[in-house]
Amino acid sequence: FPLDTAKVRLQIQGETKAAGSMKTAQYKGVFGTIATMVKTEGPRSLYNGLVAGLQRQMSFASVRIGLYDSVKQFYTKGAEHAGIGSRLLAGCTTGAMAVAVAQPTDVVKVRFQAQARTEGGRRYQGTLDAYKTIAREEGLRGLWKGMSPNVVRNAIVNCTELVTYDLIKDLLLRSNLMTDNLPCHFTSAFGAGFCTTLIASPVDVVKTRYMNSAPGQYSSAVSCALTMLRTEGPLACYKGFMPSFLRL
Repeated sequence: FPLDTAKVRLQIQGETKAAGSMKTAQYKGVFGTIATMVKTEGPRSLYNGLVAGLQRQMSFASVRIGLYDSVKQFYTKGAEHAGIGSRLLAGCTTGAMAVAVAQPTDVVKVRFQAQARTEGGRRYQGTLDAYKTIAREEGLRGLWKGMSPNVVRNAIVNCTELVTYDLIKDLLLRSNLMTDNLPCHFTSAFGAGFCTTLIASPVDVVKTRYMNSAPGQYSSAVSCALTMLRTEGPLACYKGFMPSFLRL
């Protein structure tokens, strides 16, 4: 969770900074971000939004993992062996369903993680207050803000992780660099995590910024992406890359 919080802080950094401003960045790197947060806000700040984070994990994982086999059997029409296409399709379908269910918890989690205690008054007083405030000020649509980029991100993560893991593992085995054991699985997963973060990071940054944005700040997720590219350049798409990679 501290890695996830550091990722969010790095992803939103520079968002409100005027174009051309040369103000020194508040957070630098994974451990620099964590150290700065502990120093300025205390160790508990690393766990801002933990309650919403646990709610997200319970609702997201139960749908995504719990329905996976049923959806996979639906696509394969009950066949014993499922191909990579069916697995990817099932993963994307259950991922989209999970996002639809868990999106409000994700919105609240991100807003708490982005909320620095040194900014003065807190945006929300508690998890329940956050749900109520967002629903009252932004309507029910506010609780599902950023659902589209979140669905896209989950589809990219599901597909890329599975495909790159298999490709890297097959390459290691065919090249006789490793045997089919735990170190091989770890190396393949490490490589898959890097490739997935590289591909999914731009969508993840837009998702975080859009979910955390105030009403009217952006007209859509696409508007958020274009504003980010125009004011901060393409490298902004990879803010928070390292904690995102380590977490994944």
